[in-house]
Parts: sequence; C-alpha cells; structure tokens
Amino acid sequence: QSLPQQKLLTWLSVLECVEVFAEMGTARVWGEMGRWTIIVLIQLAKAILRLLLLLWYKAGIQTSPPIVPLNREQQQPLHPQDVEDSSSGKDQTYVGRRSSRVVRSLQSTPSLQSRHWGSPQQREESQSRRAEEMNQPPTPLGLQETIAESIYITRPLLHLLSLGVWGQRSWKPWLLSAVLDISSLSLLSDLKDLNRRERAELRRRTILLLYYLLRSPFYDRYSEGRILLLLRLLADYVPGVGFVTRPLMDYLPAWQKIYFYNWG
Repeated sequence: QSLPQQKLLTWLSVLECVEVFAEMGTARVWGEMGRWTIIVLIQLAKAILRLLLLLWYKAGIQTSPPIVPLNREQQQPLHPQDVEDSSSGKDQTYVGRRSSRVVRSLQSTPSLQSRHWGSPQQREESQSRRAEEMNQPPTPLGLQETIAESIYITRPLLHLLSLGVWGQRSWKPWLLSAVLDISSLSLLSDLKDLNRRERAELRRRTILLLYYLLRSPFYDRYSEGRILLLLRLLADYVPGVGFVTRPLMDYLPAWQKIYFYNWG
C-alpha cells in the first residue's frame, strides 16, 4: 500500500473508533441538533474516504475495521536470549532416531514469554501462511462489484437523507436501507476467488442483517417485547444466565438509541 492509502485507512479507522464517543458527547453538549449534525459529518467523511479507496486506489472490498488489529500473541518478537541462540548456530530441533519425531532441543528452549507448544516447523508454517494471507492483494472488482461496493458505502448517507425526509418513525428509511444492503450482497455474491479477509467481511455483512431486528421502527413495534421476554425467561429459569441477561435488558434500550451502534 502507498503512503497516501495508509493515511486514508488510518483516518478511517480513527473515525470508526471515535464515532460513538463523538455522538454521545455532542448530544450531551449541544443536544439533538448537534448530535445529528456530527452524525452526518462523520458518515459523510467515512463515505468520502471509502469511495477514494475504492475508486482511486482500487482497494476492493473494504473490511471493518479498515486496519486489521495486531495480534500480539502471533507477533511476539524474539528475546535477546532467543536471538543469541539463533545467531550462535545451535540446533533448534532434534529428530528421534526410531520415531523420527521432531522436538525442540533443550539448548534452544526459548524464554517463557515467547514459548509455544507446537514444533518450530508448525509455527513457521502458520506464520508464513498468515503473512501470505495478510499480504494478498485485493480482488479486482468489475463494474457490477464496484457498483455493489459503492451502494454499501453510500447506504448510510441515503439512510440519513431518508430520515430527514420521512422522519424517524417512518418505515421507508428502514426499508430503503434493507434493500440497499441486500442488493449490495446479492451483487457481490457472484464474485469468485476472494481472499480470506474478503470472505470474512462478506460473512460479517450477512450476519449484520440481523441488526434490522433491533433497528427502529421494527424494534419498537415487534422485536422489543419478544426480545425482553426471552431474556427475562432465560434469567428466571436458566441458572447462571441471569448475570448476563439482566444487565443486557437494562443496557439494550440505551444501546438501541445510539445511532452508530445500530446504523454505523
């Protein structure tokens, strides 16, 4: 990736990290008008950055979060003792004469912080495989797939526009957003030879369709009573589950009112 593309991904990641805080803080300071203003500005900025990545830098199907979090357990650096052992040329493995089993030699045992229970060959293979998956270039998108990704990127702006036209109690914004999400996934379903990150992203988008059960007005009219009843039954009749379901019942109304938790 070029340096400008990395900067765009960084800014996009920052926006996704602070969007909920910005919405709640603005609502506390400037009220509902300030809240919806910051929502529109953040969604507009995200859409512009994503469209630049899609159309200018040919980034393909964009994942969320834009920058994959670092797995520190898989990226442990070598400790000085390990570097010294490797540079001194000590054999790291021992092959059994009868069993032909490969085990780590006692002289090259790493420090406790970087120790793992697999053979060195297995760890090297897994690390090289993960590095190869992370460095795979994005799948080139044709016209149909580019339109589908553009629909997914602009869907939040169209949803906000429909909210301003028809109001928050109307079914039209909910239906419009659902049609756009399903259309985008349908157009992208024909794309073959996706890499692992892109397949995971499409699965994530498909699972997120369940959020429409928690989005108003469907939640207010149909889902709320049933979900709370199910959580209450689990809390009353399933031992130990109440520690999770009761706080969830208290948290769900507040969570449902925050735009970026539902629609972001």
